[in-house]
Amino acid sequence: MEKTGRHTLVVPIRFADIDGLNHVNNAVYLTYIESARIKYFNEVIGESIDWNKKGIILASASINFKVPVELIDEEVIVSTWCSNIGTKSFELSYSIVNSKTKAIAAEASTTMVCFNYSEKRTIEMPELWKEKIKSYEQS
Repeated sequence: MEKTGRHTLVVPIRFADIDGLNHVNNAVYLTYIESARIKYFNEVIGESIDWNKKGIILASASINFKVPVELIDEEVIVSTWCSNIGTKSFELSYSIVNSKTKAIAAEASTTMVCFNYSEKRTIEMPELWKEKIKSYEQS
């Protein structure tokens, strides 16, 4: 799937996000993309989910940092899109943009695996989820 960046989340920079070097700490970016991922999943899939029977689990995360974000920048905009769908997993990609300077602060990706928590095993991605994601990304 191609990059759309249509799904966005505005995240205010909190004082607690800033480290000793006066910029957003690298670990905080994982929290930013987690918030964006949850919003994406809730809005695109939009169904009540029994997380014990069919859920998702984070398998991997990768972040490429481009430019630092500081407290004075006030907020970032996280764009999220699905870049790949497999049988049991899917990949989400993210762009984190400084809303003040419009510079791309970081680019990230996560691999999400469909998981049955009560049986502690991977499961195939529900067809309904695939359909909803593809429909959203192609619209």
